[in-house]
Amino acid sequence: MPLSERQLASFADKHAGQIPFDTSPRHLAGPGDARHVTHGLAAAGWTTLSDPLDAEIVMRSPDHRYRLQFDPQSTTSAWWRLRAENSDNGPGWYAEFGMRLPAEVLAGLTNALVAPASPHQDPWEPVTRAGWRRDEAGAAHSPDSLCHIERRPMSEFHHLPSWHIEARDARDAQYPGPRIWHAYLDEHVPDRLAGAFLTALTDRSPLQRGMLDRTAHHSAVKEPSPLSPQQVVEAHTARVTAIRAQARSARRRQTTPAPPPPHTAAVQPTAHR
Repeated sequence: MPLSERQLASFADKHAGQIPFDTSPRHLAGPGDARHVTHGLAAAGWTTLSDPLDAEIVMRSPDHRYRLQFDPQSTTSAWWRLRAENSDNGPGWYAEFGMRLPAEVLAGLTNALVAPASPHQDPWEPVTRAGWRRDEAGAAHSPDSLCHIERRPMSEFHHLPSWHIEARDARDAQYPGPRIWHAYLDEHVPDRLAGAFLTALTDRSPLQRGMLDRTAHHSAVKEPSPLSPQQVVEAHTARVTAIRAQARSARRRQTTPAPPPPHTAAVQPTAHR
C-alpha cells in the first residue's frame, strides 16, 4: 500500500503538538520518529508485509530484493534490520541498527538506497570533513569521544572489511561504559550507502526533538529551535514528496519503450555482369 494522506496527517498531528528543540550531537539525540525511515520507503513504492496492528513493521522493495524489519519489541539490541538479496547488480548484504540510533540517520542510508546511484564517494570523506578524530588504527571518534567508527574484517575468514559503529557512555579509556546504540554494515554493503549513513551521522546540524523526548545520553544538548512545529512537518512532507516524485520518474523511464534504431536504406545487390 502506498503512503496515504491519512498516514502523513497522523505524522503532522503528532509533531504539530510538540515544541521542537534542536538536539545535538546527532549520535546522542535519541531514536526520534521511525516514520522518517518508513514514510520515505513507502513513498518510493515499498509495501508493508506485516499486520497493520502489529508493533513489528516489515517492508519490501518493489523488486523484492530489499527487506526492512523494524521490531521495537526485539529481545536483541537491534531494532532495525535491512537485507538485500543476491542479484545481477551485486551480492546480497545485511545491516542492523540499535534501538537508540536516530531514525533520521538511518533515513540517510534508506534515502540513498531508493535514490538513483550516485558517483563513487569515499565513505570516510564526510567523517573527515566533520572533524572527527582518526587514530593510528584508522578508527574515527566523535569530538565528545562517545561515538566510534571502525572498518575491520569480521574474522580471519573475511577479507573484506565491514563497518562497526557504536555510541558508548564514557567512563575511562581502559573501560568503556555501556553501549548506547550500534550499527553494523557487512562487507558487501555498497560504499555509497555506507557513505550516506556516515554523512547523516556526522552532520553538524541538530535534529529536532520534542520538549519531553528523552535523548540517548544526558550530555546531549537541547535548545529551543528556531523552527516552528509546522516547519518540522513541512520539511518531512517535502522530503516524502520528493522521494515519491523520484520513484514515479524512475518507473516512467523503465516503462518507456526504447526508440527504434534509425532507418537505413536497404543496400541493393550489385548485378553481376
